[in-house]
Amino acid sequence: MVDVAAKAATAREALAEGFLRLAPAALALVREGTAAKGDVLAVARVAAIQAAKRTAELIPLCHPLPLAAVEVTIEPAAEALRVLARVRTTAPTGVEMEALTAVQVALLTLYDMLKSADRAMTIGPVRLLEKHGGRRGSWRHPEAPPEAEAADG
Repeated sequence: MVDVAAKAATAREALAEGFLRLAPAALALVREGTAAKGDVLAVARVAAIQAAKRTAELIPLCHPLPLAAVEVTIEPAAEALRVLARVRTTAPTGVEMEALTAVQVALLTLYDMLKSADRAMTIGPVRLLEKHGGRRGSWRHPEAPPEAEAADG
């Protein structure tokens, strides 16, 4: 692991997004709340939050961080579900990995809960949209959609 002992704990935030492309019939199950495994959106949100909190257990050289907030939204997009995860902490290192892990696990949970309706689902792309705090300050993906800037979770 990188030694962060000399780094100051500062407010840090990261926003990541990912997509699950699925058939219109499977998307309709989500919108109507009639998927065989129940409320897929609620379960995927909880899974994402749990994943963010356990990122250091999954990614070998990740520092365990005290997370202040994990906000997950899942919204329909064109033939897809879009997952956004915003993670905040005050720590000596950033929370990009926690935000990305939250998105990935939400997508895997959605896939698991909907696979009986559509085995041809596709996960991706997944990307970091923005990060704030730390020595390098703020960064925003050059192709981030404009609404990401205003998305406060």
